[in-house]
Amino acid sequence: MIYDAAIVGAGPAGLFAAYELVKNVGGGLSVVVLDKGYMARQRHCPLAKVGKCVCVPCHVTHGVGGAGLFSSGIINLRPDIGGDLHELIGSWNVAMDIINYVDDVFVKFGAPADRVFEPSGPTFSDYQRSLAKVGAQLVPIRQRHIGTDGSIRVIENFTSYLMEAGVRFMVGTAVEHVSKDGGLFRLKTRRGDVEARTVLMAPGRAGAEWFRDEARRIGVELNPNPLDVGVRVEVPKYVMDPLTDLYMDPKVIMYTRSHDDKVRTFCVNPGGFVVMENYDDRTVGVNGETYLDRKSGNTNFALLTSIRLTDPLEDTIEYGKSIARLATKLGGGRPIIQRLGDLEDGRRSTWDRIRRSIVEPTLKFVTPGDIGMALPHRVVDNLLEFLNKVDNVVPGLASKYTLLYAPEIKYYSMRAVVNKLMETTVEGIFAAGDGAGLSRGINVAAATGVIAAWGILVKLGKDINNELFNKIKQ
Repeated sequence: MIYDAAIVGAGPAGLFAAYELVKNVGGGLSVVVLDKGYMARQRHCPLAKVGKCVCVPCHVTHGVGGAGLFSSGIINLRPDIGGDLHELIGSWNVAMDIINYVDDVFVKFGAPADRVFEPSGPTFSDYQRSLAKVGAQLVPIRQRHIGTDGSIRVIENFTSYLMEAGVRFMVGTAVEHVSKDGGLFRLKTRRGDVEARTVLMAPGRAGAEWFRDEARRIGVELNPNPLDVGVRVEVPKYVMDPLTDLYMDPKVIMYTRSHDDKVRTFCVNPGGFVVMENYDDRTVGVNGETYLDRKSGNTNFALLTSIRLTDPLEDTIEYGKSIARLATKLGGGRPIIQRLGDLEDGRRSTWDRIRRSIVEPTLKFVTPGDIGMALPHRVVDNLLEFLNKVDNVVPGLASKYTLLYAPEIKYYSMRAVVNKLMETTVEGIFAAGDGAGLSRGINVAAATGVIAAWGILVKLGKDINNELFNKIKQ
């Protein structure tokens, strides 16, 4: 069978692209979605919740729903958080409309309609001013909270709709290569070749390296992208409550005095849990989760510094992998945990010191150690400066008992060069999402998937009766 569209990756970008294709054309289009992982419910692993999941079938970072399936399920409703959608399409207003459209689709498939946070009022303004005094910015964002448990239900509803609409899912199927054979594209897998008239490459963060290699091989033009490297911070919940009471996932950004590098908070989990991630190259990392019906006494968040490389080394993926390999070796195959006070004093943490902490770690499958030996000195400088300055506004953040887990690394592929409809420099191949370097979060990844679907429909000669599409064309 020759498909009209083959989508590589079943994360937000891939799912929203498939949705937009069948919604606009109904049953008149053949669509296949391929993913290395499995269906949302099949990705569950009981050991993952305690950080002991080492089996490949768990697919914490692969599978339907993408890596974000096991995140806190927060959708940031701004086009410049989680990417730069307004720059991609050239209009803030249209980008905002598309983000709101993405939100409507999530609600359609079961996202809680009442779990919306929008910071405002004098208290929020007071925090903005206080953080500005220490050189930081508190970004106002409207957010919808789905929750890790809610995300699975939403993605299952989403998938059921697509399958009933005729979309075929090939899960547990890694695409090895994409090639052009005459007027068709051929996707090579171990289950046999798949032929399609158009291809959307949306492999997600876990597929960033694959995308980079395939793009180079088939001639897709790429530009360098930054890398986010840092730690996951865990503090007593009451330390962060003043900010998280304003909105679920507060975004604090600072450009450091020491190196003029960008440092930001990411994926804040009030009452959440730190979890371990395993990657295909046998490195480990950390992430955070929060649930609607299960809480801890802590709050955790990623604290990341952006790294941009230039000539002669532009490939941030390999640089990030080298950091992950070193951290994994130092941790003996487990993430490293360290008290902030020990890091500042230049000594490794021990279980005895951690047990004397006022913070009970939610991830126990870790190795006490020295994060300063795993992360570049510049990164550590940036993180320490951020914590100590913001502590003036959020007391207790820079306590010696604050726990740090490493590594937390967000890989973004070399950025595909695309037009307004996400078509790459190879005609008929489209790109979307984090793995293609076009987004850094669920919201913008989904939006790029929507736009790529419009591009595919245009390429296939289909009519699109959509007001948002008409605005982009203008």
